[in-house]
Amino acid sequence: MGNVILGLLLLLGPQTLYSLNKQFQQGPSLFYRASFGSLQSALKALLAAGSVDVHERVEGGRAKKAYEITDAGSVAFHAWIRSPLGGDLETAALSRLFLLGLVEDRDERRGIVEGIVGEIGRELAELEAFARVLDEQEPTIPPAYREVFRYQRATLDYGVVAHRSALEWFTALAGEG
Repeated sequence: MGNVILGLLLLLGPQTLYSLNKQFQQGPSLFYRASFGSLQSALKALLAAGSVDVHERVEGGRAKKAYEITDAGSVAFHAWIRSPLGGDLETAALSRLFLLGLVEDRDERRGIVEGIVGEIGRELAELEAFARVLDEQEPTIPPAYREVFRYQRATLDYGVVAHRSALEWFTALAGEG
């Protein structure tokens, strides 16, 4: 979440916690769940790491804290967006995609998308290999567990289909440059 916050601060300039929460609701919440408390915790961590500064200002007679990205935060953001994906593939890929326009070089953007394509391809291959193993084991499933197996296998099928779709979509995007 911290890297998405850094990207939003790069894109939008200084933001209050309230305005960051509103920005998350209008965009990243489509792929990244963020509560007010989790945003607050992430900002504290970014502040402790020196990635953001906080400035108090008075607006309408009320003191407000505005968070601003530092040079170190900018470096951290650009290192993250170019790094290999980690964690949940969909969230990691969409987080980078959402902020990819902050990478100025077109070839570098294409390279980042190609990295996402590679990771999706690797995960798809793992899912397909697992499906083959399960299919080989299907005849040995006791009758009492066949319905359980059927729906577990359907869950795996969903993952395969979703990865194939994502692979096709990201591959087309990479081709657009």
